[in-house]
Amino acid sequence: MADRPGNVIHIIQGQFRTSDSPDTEMTTVLGSCVAACLFDPFRKIGGMNHFLLPGNDPSAGNNIRYGAHSMEQLINAMLRAGALRHRLEVQLFGGANVVQGLSRIGDSNAAFARDFVRQEGFTLRGADTGGTFGRRLRFRPATGVARVERVDPARADIPPTELPARRPAPPACSVELF
Repeated sequence: MADRPGNVIHIIQGQFRTSDSPDTEMTTVLGSCVAACLFDPFRKIGGMNHFLLPGNDPSAGNNIRYGAHSMEQLINAMLRAGALRHRLEVQLFGGANVVQGLSRIGDSNAAFARDFVRQEGFTLRGADTGGTFGRRLRFRPATGVARVERVDPARADIPPTELPARRPAPPACSVELF
């Protein structure tokens, strides 16, 4: 990600976006929340969400702050944009327990996201979840490349570390039938 993006989209709690533009970068800041980055490597389209709570909203059922609805909204937006469900690759970020002594909502969010990906049969290409530090995430939806900086507010003297998400090389030969 050496080049500067022409279009930066900031994703806040309860939002999701998709794009296939090569000059677009999506960003978010995470604590206990989780962001899922989806990518269709054939169509070169990606998307990101940012959810606050695991599972479903027990009262309304369609609250995008909850993981289940947020994931479904992002998946449906990807499909409407031309991605195919069986090609979707997922990377997960966040789910930290940033405030000691409070509930472990970060662990619950990360566990929900991993279970959702597994149950839906998606390929999990990378994850940086858990811990006690926040994260600043940058995602290029047209390439599927994500970069995360760990942010520890208690250790301001230590610069954040950049951890590019691991992405395996594409298969040497593939055939797409439709």
